[in-house]
Formats: sequence, C-alpha cells, structure tokens
Amino acid sequence: MTKPIAAIILAAGMGTRMKSDLHKVLHPVAGRPMLLHLIDAFDAAGASERVVVVGALRAQVEVAVTPLGVRIASQDEQLGTAHAALMAKDALAGFDGVAIVCFGDVPFITSETIAAMTARLDAPDKPRIAVLGFRPPDAKAYGRIIAGNDGAIAKVVEFKDATDDERAVDLCNSGVTAVRSADLWPLLERVSNDNAAGEYYLPDIITLALADGDRAVVVETSADEVIGINSRGELAYAEGRWQTARRERAMVDGATLIAPETVWFAYDTQVGRDVLIEPNVFFGPGVMIADNAVIRANSHIEGATVGKGAEVGPYARLRPGAVLGEKSKVGNFVEVKKATLGRGAKANHLSYLGDAEIGAGANIGAGTITCNYDGFFKYKTVIGEGAFIGSNSALVAPVTIGAGAIVGAGSTVTKDVEADALRLVRPAQESKAGWAKRFRDMMTAKKAERK
Repeated sequence: MTKPIAAIILAAGMGTRMKSDLHKVLHPVAGRPMLLHLIDAFDAAGASERVVVVGALRAQVEVAVTPLGVRIASQDEQLGTAHAALMAKDALAGFDGVAIVCFGDVPFITSETIAAMTARLDAPDKPRIAVLGFRPPDAKAYGRIIAGNDGAIAKVVEFKDATDDERAVDLCNSGVTAVRSADLWPLLERVSNDNAAGEYYLPDIITLALADGDRAVVVETSADEVIGINSRGELAYAEGRWQTARRERAMVDGATLIAPETVWFAYDTQVGRDVLIEPNVFFGPGVMIADNAVIRANSHIEGATVGKGAEVGPYARLRPGAVLGEKSKVGNFVEVKKATLGRGAKANHLSYLGDAEIGAGANIGAGTITCNYDGFFKYKTVIGEGAFIGSNSALVAPVTIGAGAIVGAGSTVTKDVEADALRLVRPAQESKAGWAKRFRDMMTAKKAERK
C-alpha cells in the first residue's frame, strides 16, 4: 500500500543574491513562479499535505500558495535547514506517511522522482532515509555523498569539510530528503548546531541515522532536475534548460519549429500536431494551439486559443481572451484581445480587435479598430457572418454589424448596421482646381522673403 506523501518546502530565506523585492521562490520560470512548479509536481505525485515554511517576505508567499490549499509554517529566525523543516511539525500533526523535505528554489523535481523516493523507503532493506543525489558536470562546492554500489550511504560531507579523496567523488547531495514522518521529527530534534555557523543542518539527520545503525540510501537523478536558483543568472540558466526540454517535447509530439532556440513556451502551452511555428514566437501562459495551425514569425500569444488550421502573424499579438476559429486568420500587426473570430474570418493586417465577436467568413480590412473603451467602461462589437469591414474603419462600441453587411472604407460607425446593408460614413468630397499650386507659390514667396 502506498504511503501518504507530505511536502515540506523550505522558503524562509532572504534570497539576497537575487537582489529583488520579490521573494526568490516567486520568480517565474516559463511564466509560473518556481515554487508553484514544485507544488504542481507534488500534486501530480498525489501528495496529501503541502507545507511551505516561510520567513522573510512571508506575506508574498502566503498570497501565492494559500489559494492552493497549502499550509504555512513560520520560521521566525533563520537557524538552518533542519530547524526550518522542524517548523512544519505542528502543521503536520497527525500525519503518518512519508515526508519529503525540499527547497522552494529547486523547481524542476518531477512527480516521478517524488514517487521513486517514496517507494525507496518501502524497499525490502527498509532504509530510514532516502536522499536525492546527482552528478553534475562540475561538482563545485556541493556537499558530497559517499555511497556504495547499492546506494547505501556511508557518509555525507560538506565540501569545506571533505578530504581530497572525498572531493574527488562526483555524487552530490541535492538536499532533497525523504523520511517517514514518525522518524523525521525525532531526528530533527536531535540535530545540533555545534558547527562554525551555529546552524542546524538538515543533512545531519543522515549522520544521526547512520550512528543509530540505520540505513540511509541515495536515489540518483539528473543534474538538471535539481537546479537551484539563487541569482538572476541562475534563473536565466534554469529558464533556458526548461525551454530546451519543452521545445524538444513539442517536436517529438509532432510540431515543427523552424528555429527552436527562438521559440519561448509557457509552463502550460498546449501545441497540437502538424503545427508550424516560425522563428521568434513567444507564448505566455494560457495558450492552446490546435492541430495544423500556423504561427508566423515574431508573434506574441498569451491567454489565447488558436483553432485548427488557423494562421497567426507574422508580427501578430493575441492577448487574453482571443479565440481564433478553425481556418481563421490574423495577419501582420493585428492585435486581438477578448475577441472571437469565427471559422474562416480574416483580419489580415494593421487592426485592433478588442471585446468583439466576429462571425464566420467575415473580412476585416486593414486599419480597422473596434473602439471598445470610453475611458471608463468596455463595450462589445458584434460583426455578423460574412460581413465586410472596409479599410481604416472605426467601429464605436457598443455596435452590431449585421451578417453580410458592408462598411465602406474610412467609416466611423456609431450605430448598428442591418444585415446585408451598406454603411458609408464619409464627408462630401470636393476638388478646388489649381488650389494646391497657388498655395505652393504663395508659401515659396514668403519663405524667400525671410532669407
């Protein structure tokens, strides 16, 4: 029987290297705070409890996680990682299962790894502790894990305390630790701060368990999965690694990315099969691209749905609430916000369509705008099926253009247009023969007089 899982996520530190007024764990990767990436992984692994230990800037963290049903524990003094984990004890009173202690700035741990660590504690050898280890290309100053071929840990050692032989070991300690809750609290309470920094260190529970004659084991994962983010540079590196993996997945799933390194996805971007994505495309959160759609170069898409076979761009912007129907088209320098385009509807260039409903087969001419805001309130424009809006038209909402209607180029429409009607809103035109030449001659003479 699978034991319940509790996440203890440490997020009490100041994060000074980030040099930000925003809490470190709330800085986004792929458009989502790194802390929420981690919580998502625990949710996918079936965790029944999630506790975030807060300290500095705690109000920011609480606002981010409380709506998700995450519990909060407070570490008022930052006395070390073991002390921080112990602060979750009251929040997990009555919990009987596996507790996994991890860090809020390590966002890429997967649900599969969480499950593997949990399962390892139930293996026949019944280890008391499972630690997540990794082998980076450059082990740097990470703490080392000295372990046998079977994964049994003989020793964990901080880099500064390691011998030359121990530093030559490339198996590093991520700090992510799985312990049965019944074992965790007694171990944490025994940790001493008898060290140079006067802090209570989480890895010391491994040393204590080994001293008790119990078994501690390492579960290995890739270095990319345990990337820690402490600075803007590390944030950019993590973003790059995430994007590289996501681009690969999009192509494996059947999308064509002409220049993959120039396409930026969000954490929740959905891309169908046979989608073509040209260079320099940015997806913000909340985007769904259906099969056979084409996203032309230099487009920015966020909070939008692009239907099957639809075409976007180049140089288009889809803002939240944009819905493009099947085989519709939004062309260059068109911006769409909270507007629906029906099947086959087209806005090929230089238009703004906001708070609008555009029927199937409608054609929106260049330079058309829906005037949806009067400085206080937003209003809706409805354009019927098959309607034709001439270039450089302004549709002043609220207004309805009937199905099949035509709006002449250059019109400012402030009243509804009935179906199949022609609406012309233009001043009378007149021509004054010779006026332009007389004007030029007069102004040329005046300019000569001033020299």
